[in-house]
Amino acid sequence: MLYQLFETQRALMSPFSEFASASAKLYSHPLSPFAHSPMSQRVSAGLDLMHRLAKDYEKPEFGIRGVEVDGVEVAVQELIPITKPFCRLLRFKRYTDDPAVLLKMKDQPTVLVVAPLSGHHSTLLRDTVRQLLKDHKVFITDWTDARMVPLEVGAFHLDDYISYVQDFIRHVGPDCHVISVCQPTVPVLAAISLMASAGEQTPRSMTMMGGPIDARKSPTAVNNLAMNRSYSWFENNVIYRVPTNFPAAGRAVYPGFLQHTGFVAMNPDRHLTSHYDYFLDLMRGDDDSADSHRQFYDEYNAVLDMPAEYYLDTIRVVFQDFSLVNGTWDVNGQRVRPQDITGTALLTIEGELDDISGAGQTRAAHGLCSGIAADHQFHYDAIGAGHYGIFAGRRWRDNVYPEVKSFILKYDRPDALSQSSSSSTPAPRNSRSKKSA
Repeated sequence: MLYQLFETQRALMSPFSEFASASAKLYSHPLSPFAHSPMSQRVSAGLDLMHRLAKDYEKPEFGIRGVEVDGVEVAVQELIPITKPFCRLLRFKRYTDDPAVLLKMKDQPTVLVVAPLSGHHSTLLRDTVRQLLKDHKVFITDWTDARMVPLEVGAFHLDDYISYVQDFIRHVGPDCHVISVCQPTVPVLAAISLMASAGEQTPRSMTMMGGPIDARKSPTAVNNLAMNRSYSWFENNVIYRVPTNFPAAGRAVYPGFLQHTGFVAMNPDRHLTSHYDYFLDLMRGDDDSADSHRQFYDEYNAVLDMPAEYYLDTIRVVFQDFSLVNGTWDVNGQRVRPQDITGTALLTIEGELDDISGAGQTRAAHGLCSGIAADHQFHYDAIGAGHYGIFAGRRWRDNVYPEVKSFILKYDRPDALSQSSSSSTPAPRNSRSKKSA
């Protein structure tokens, strides 16, 4: 019922949002007589802000058309090698006419980025992908909004998520390097563990960034909510049926609008200040700052519905039973044993100011992956970085990415794990950051 009420409210607000947008342009366009009236900038700024607060935000595009490789601008095209009901595997194919650069790109490492299925679209990792493309062949998981998947397709559980990841790794090939950001650190570790237990070849390396491997360590507000509420509370309070105006009518989901409400509620003052600053930027004519605000909130406000089964499985396995760290997690009848991983190097990354995955939660992977030699395990603390700062923005580009790039390059050889890393560990790029085995 709540979902239907939200959709009704959204439909009612849509014409007002469009009217506000048109009126804002009427009071700001230089050829409009209204633009020269007193208070026109203030009126235009207020109407523009009203439009953005009331509008519906669609899934953004990655929009990566080209990147610079070795000083040469190369074209980038999105390809879809695999399509599954709840996810597409995207490949960012690079093209150039420069023979030297083409030869270099063919020899660069292949990276599979597993994006989170936790509210936002995979385009949230646009900056991650753009930076990686400079030195790597890049694939990424692009999760589908559950309200767009017809009910007859069936349910989607956490076990299905793990199977998807395994299928993508097999497609990309065992020579790849897997990067998981936030939520997928747990299912990615499970996927690779199960492959190792089955005797399959595993990726050359896995990089885990800001994820709840052990949510008991330094619990954040997000962790506390998941741990302190009962499983039945989540079933009864955050799960709703998709309304009839979507392909997945009747599917049980955790709606995106509820998730967005939770995101905003974590830092309401920050968002209020940001919107007020946007209003002031419009009044001052500061187009660069206003565009920066629009770009951020076009991404931040675009959310997707999560399948109820997957979401509830995650609550139970990761935040209530702690099945991975307790060694009690069975996936499709097979026990998850991270200690069976021996042929994959490990890098964990945490942000000093991360308020979603607390300190030590991602680093806990090292204690579980006891089969990986100590000199092939690394940890990096990004000083001054919050949750988003470890995979987007200046700190990602200047501090975190050089560490990831160096780590991947180090293990992009079949014999890399057979050699000791004690004499060739890449030095931290930021002297204030810490890295240890």
